[in-house]
Amino acid sequence: MQTIRIRTSSRDRAEGARPGAGQGSGKDLTPLLAGAATAVGAFGALLALTGSDSPLRGPFTLFFLLTAPAVAIAAALRGLEPLARVLTALAGSVVVNMLVAQGMLATHRWSYRGGVVAVTTISALLLLLVWARRRGRTTTGRTP
Repeated sequence: MQTIRIRTSSRDRAEGARPGAGQGSGKDLTPLLAGAATAVGAFGALLALTGSDSPLRGPFTLFFLLTAPAVAIAAALRGLEPLARVLTALAGSVVVNMLVAQGMLATHRWSYRGGVVAVTTISALLLLLVWARRRGRTTTGRTP
């Protein structure tokens, strides 16, 4: 039988906190928040594509338009530090949205539904490329 020790921070030891107190509470919220963000983004895209007159359409669609490309770009930037990854992904998201808007304005085909579809397509293609690249690395036996 092996004994597993729980490591506590020096601050917990100084305050006399018992081992295991408060552990896992922050980590348990991460999947919940990711799921909630996905639901909000998907609902925003759905509201925009259906043309709903809901007051939530604007904020939820904006959330989707910022997070969909940001998630795809962040997936491609696994090697960066977390803060640099977030900032780069958000900047790339703004660039993708501006390029879509500029392209639609240049071709005189402005449509909010078309913009949502274009951003969704670009984000999905980026995620597909990242997935294919990672899968290609694992099937050839190379390490990432």
